[in-house]
Amino acid sequence: MKLVHILLSGLLVATAVQAQPPARSNAMQLGNFSVSLNVRDINASKAFYEKLGFTQVFGNVAQHFVIMQNGTTNIGLFQGMFPRNALTFNPGWDHQGNNLASFEDVRALQHRLHDAGVDTGTPIASASGPASFSVTDPDGNPILFDQHR
Repeated sequence: MKLVHILLSGLLVATAVQAQPPARSNAMQLGNFSVSLNVRDINASKAFYEKLGFTQVFGNVAQHFVIMQNGTTNIGLFQGMFPRNALTFNPGWDHQGNNLASFEDVRALQHRLHDAGVDTGTPIASASGPASFSVTDPDGNPILFDQHR
């Protein structure tokens, strides 16, 4: 019985080691990630997420948006700004909103996704600086790519 247990344990370990995804050299540099929530009452939502250990790191309740953080987890609370919840990536920022020394520009991301067959909407007209575009995943979830610099 011990032999069976040892063999099964070895098989599980071998399977776990083999299950590691291969490194991808063409991975996109998406920057900071957050979930952008469409909220009905910014004050009530902010108070709720503070109970979960989040603290406000950016934004202004009077302007109907705040960015909340708990460790490396970021959520944006937006009252009346978005029609629904969205995933958000901020090229050029780390998880604390600090500028990265090098990053993949939002226009390059849009081009790569378009070339991969993803509907990225109208091409970004500007050659540099702040810009954004959105895509929708197969389940209808919006994903915003929002570069601030």
